[in-house]
Amino acid sequence: MRPFARLFALLLCLFTVPALAASASAQTEGGYANRATPPLTTDKENLWLLDLSDGGRVTIWLRPDVAPKMVERIKTLTRQGFYNGLPFHRVIDGFMAQGGDPKGDGTGGSTMPNVNAEFNYLPHVRGAVSAARADDENSANSQFFIVFQPRLSLDKKYTVFGRVIDGMQYVDAIQRGEPPVDPTKVIRAYIAADNPPPYTPAVAPAPVTLGAPVTLPGSNRPAGKAVPKRASAAKAPAQPK
Repeated sequence: MRPFARLFALLLCLFTVPALAASASAQTEGGYANRATPPLTTDKENLWLLDLSDGGRVTIWLRPDVAPKMVERIKTLTRQGFYNGLPFHRVIDGFMAQGGDPKGDGTGGSTMPNVNAEFNYLPHVRGAVSAARADDENSANSQFFIVFQPRLSLDKKYTVFGRVIDGMQYVDAIQRGEPPVDPTKVIRAYIAADNPPPYTPAVAPAPVTLGAPVTLPGSNRPAGKAVPKRASAAKAPAQPK
């Protein structure tokens, strides 16, 4: 039995050592060993704050370790005030909320050049923040989307550059629609390292105060009160061609 045991041990070494070497090589060449260290979730330079009009602040952990170009673009535009006042123009229930378009229709962007794709290993799970783009993989610019529910079919097709770590309830409350009738907006966007003020809700417009009605001479109808007219029927929109 001893010669057989020795032969078995030799064969085991012959097959196991190359396999282990290949595994180690895979981890070194584009695998775990080559992954850059992500920033801490307390690193204020990599925390993106979005104050939303639906009532709260969303904190997004940026990941320059996997998408340095897109993260740099987000920081630059945020510090320019680019995102302030922009709506979430495309919001699909159970999928995602998309914003960052100054035109508000999905066709706009900043005046800066597009950002090349930085597809990485981060998945499109709930709270993931990814760069929106056109058909061209290298057409990301200023638009982004936040995922409501996992959509792993998007993995390595869109650049994930961050994830919501606080305030997801305000993301969930973003008005749905393509576009929404009354879209939720980014009141202000900040990088936490810039010492932003605490969240301040959008100021509601002051109520309009009407003066006391004045009765015209010889009439029981107050001045300025129009006689109601019969509403005309709504017209259906033309059929698309």
